[in-house]
Amino acid sequence: MSASIVGWAHSPFGKLENETVESLIVRVASDAIADAGIAPGDVDEIVLGHFNAGFSPQDFTAALVLQADPALRFKPAVRVENACATGSAAVHQGLKAIAAGAARLVLVVGVEQMTRTPGPEIGRNLLKASYLLEDGDTPAGFAGVFGKIAEQYFQRYGDQSDALAMIAAKNHKNGVANPYAQMRKDLGYDYCRSEGEKNPFVAGPLKRTDCSLVSDGAAALILADAETARSMRKAVTVRATAHAQDFLPLSKRNILEFEGCSVAWGRALERAGVTLADLSFVETHDCFTIAELIEYEAMGLTAKGQGACAVKEGWTQVGGKLPVNVSGGLKSKGHPIGATGVSMHVMTAMQLAGEAPEGMQLKAPKLGGIFNMGGAAVANYVSILEPSR
Repeated sequence: MSASIVGWAHSPFGKLENETVESLIVRVASDAIADAGIAPGDVDEIVLGHFNAGFSPQDFTAALVLQADPALRFKPAVRVENACATGSAAVHQGLKAIAAGAARLVLVVGVEQMTRTPGPEIGRNLLKASYLLEDGDTPAGFAGVFGKIAEQYFQRYGDQSDALAMIAAKNHKNGVANPYAQMRKDLGYDYCRSEGEKNPFVAGPLKRTDCSLVSDGAAALILADAETARSMRKAVTVRATAHAQDFLPLSKRNILEFEGCSVAWGRALERAGVTLADLSFVETHDCFTIAELIEYEAMGLTAKGQGACAVKEGWTQVGGKLPVNVSGGLKSKGHPIGATGVSMHVMTAMQLAGEAPEGMQLKAPKLGGIFNMGGAAVANYVSILEPSR
């Protein structure tokens, strides 16, 4: 790739009662510009990731980024959306603008405000990321879709409740050190494994601790072309990216294999000229614990049906051979839809620049991988990042 991330910003994730979509956008856009050490007028293009789907009454939000500074007026600005992968879609769109020579500096923002929406409406909004002709009546909404996936996985490979609880516990433990995370609490394996009043079953074998959090939040970053990045205070190179879009109906594919995830990982690793074993860590899309489990297999960390080995044998723990979701993942950090993919890129860039929060920073990481997906492995985005210097 010919671009680097040269500045970033991240709001807290959670129930942000004093924020709006507009205030969140303005906050992180201003902070990312300042972090990069550029003038707002130096930005050539703006890309906003915002899923919405009914969460915000204010649609047509791309121009709200201009509220961050008058110098952004008349800059090209566009909103992109690709379900839960909206944030990565925005990042990749910014990279394309640079690769095409249309921009030297691109401001990318991801945002969502979900917590002001009533619970039943949240479920209906999220279910719009599935194929409504087949899944529109699914009990428990989008969680119900992944509950069905978990049931099918258990039927084929055996009960994986232990592994799912280990994934949840791992990510909650990691999230304690992340000041941006919505839930900074080490819940422990026993709590995540046990069903109870505070951890009831939500859909199929999935309990509350198997599901990511409804969140408000935003993140932003500045992309620069290679020549510009060389003069910046800091830079993290985007070594390779890939995007693989799969069929929306589950009936048209083998949902237990996350084939689009496999294709995207294969393309990105090939373009980067590396293997999975070369990566220092991965931020992956754990909207539900069963998703992270299947993603282990889809990225090639284990054989099909053997994903549980990766967490049971400690491979994905901090200190393991491939730490996964050092940030706490969506499970601990929260999942404000449009912000998630940008957040994953910011967290990865922080690690590679040695600027991750205290207690979260890995020792001299060399390569970071990101997997962000929309729907049930429909929109599949992979990015591979490395320090520029």
